[in-house]
Amino acid sequence: MTDASNDIESLYVYGERLSEAKDKSQNVEDYKSIIEAARTSSIKARQLAAQLIPRFFKFFPGLSGSAVDAHLDLCEAEELGIRVQAIRGLPLFCKDTPEHISKIVDILAQLLIAEENVERDAVHKALLSLLRQDVKASLTALFKHIESVDEPVTDDNLRERTLIFIRDKVFPLKSELLKPQEQMERHITDLIKKSLQDVTGAEFKMFMDFLKSLSIFGEKAPTERVQELVEIIEGQADLDAQFSGSDGDHVDRLISCLYMALPFFIRGASSSKFLNYLNKHILPVFDKLPEERKVDLLKNLAESSPYAAPQDSRQILPSVVQLLKKYMPRRKTGEEMNFTYVECMLYTFHHLANKAPNATNSLCGYKIVTGQPSDRLGEDFTELYKDFTERLSCVEDLTKATMKKLTQGMGQQNKSTGAGVSDEEKKIQKQNATTGLRTCNNILAMTQPLHSKSPSFIGDKRINLSWNEAVKTVAPTKTAGGKRPADAVKGSSNQSNKRGRGVNNQLVDRAFEGLSYGGRGGGSRGGGQGRGWGRHSQGQGRGRGYYR
Repeated sequence: MTDASNDIESLYVYGERLSEAKDKSQNVEDYKSIIEAARTSSIKARQLAAQLIPRFFKFFPGLSGSAVDAHLDLCEAEELGIRVQAIRGLPLFCKDTPEHISKIVDILAQLLIAEENVERDAVHKALLSLLRQDVKASLTALFKHIESVDEPVTDDNLRERTLIFIRDKVFPLKSELLKPQEQMERHITDLIKKSLQDVTGAEFKMFMDFLKSLSIFGEKAPTERVQELVEIIEGQADLDAQFSGSDGDHVDRLISCLYMALPFFIRGASSSKFLNYLNKHILPVFDKLPEERKVDLLKNLAESSPYAAPQDSRQILPSVVQLLKKYMPRRKTGEEMNFTYVECMLYTFHHLANKAPNATNSLCGYKIVTGQPSDRLGEDFTELYKDFTERLSCVEDLTKATMKKLTQGMGQQNKSTGAGVSDEEKKIQKQNATTGLRTCNNILAMTQPLHSKSPSFIGDKRINLSWNEAVKTVAPTKTAGGKRPADAVKGSSNQSNKRGRGVNNQLVDRAFEGLSYGGRGGGSRGGGQGRGWGRHSQGQGRGRGYYR
């Protein structure tokens, strides 16, 4: 009989004696021999040891250290079969000794970097087994490999594998694993919040999507719970940081976070911190922002404006009016006009002015009476009113001319055979023109009430912003992060601008021929969804920064 056969035979004997013994502590030498067998040269003997070590582990607490060490050696063996057998046995160390769960989960998490599918599958199953045994301790141990303030992560590969496991294996089983529900949902929320010190944009979105799915943040959640989600987003947006007009990464992150917070504003959470930051830091340096981000910012501001509090509306209105005047040209100056900018800012203006109407007296020369000292009715703002309404008239003239050309262009396209133009290009041209008409119709609907000396501002949902309508009718483009399609109006982020005239959009060209237009918006919505802020970017260590 070979030495390997003797080793295996001896292990069976040790195992049988331990199984039959009523007081297993009397067979300590048998268990020691099993531990020693983990270091033999026989593959089958080591596989058998990988089964026996965890099976009798609980009976020999004095040997726990050497038993675990020997088993870990088996987990790192060169032979795949031994490693897989040892990994499968790891949860057994905790079956009757739950105090070891954190340590074993920590070990299993480190094994997530395994390259062999069968080995990684064994790790996944072992981790899920421990999660079902003690979800709180297991989650706590797992999240230490993502990142926490107390224990910074040094292995990015391990961190990534842990994130993938949590995303693909843990999150889908939340209803099964997170029990008792409210207690465990709160626990995993706290773990996630501690892990957000340094995440990419995609990782943050993944975590936020998961948090939104929890019952504690569901549709019936109180406002303070919804506000908690907004505060998490505010933390990612760095709203306590100073801003320089050249910091494009910060702008991207801010726009993405504002877009992410919009659904929570609708549910009653406060937009105050975002709006005040925009007012104080961003709008004053709007011209310094990267051109492609300006339209994203204005769209997000427009969609946030219906949920602004009256005090915030009053504070931000001066900046909005100043910007609106800048982009509403006076005919005699030959200033350029960006239709999407104007649509965004008129929408924002109406919703903010609806909350603080008499603030427009000193900004636009209106005479709105509320009975408050802030009415300032004793002051003469005639020149402001004249200037503002002159700009409104100029916008209306340009908009009507644009609508005429768009309509004519669409008619010509319908009559022409369109030689050399593909069906897909025709479809894009038609969609662009249709969106352009929606933009123009919205502008006229919002300018017309503003000619009155005491106008009624639009504060309801009667205006449907042009890009929101476009989302319903245009198939989404295959870009990361669910970006919305570009706007149609040339000079305000139409697709041809973005592609360097890659599409021969003759329809839009004809519609705007001879008109003054300018600028080019960003085109994408979601403020860089899919561009994500990256870890370790541009020599910043583990600080957040956008990668492009």
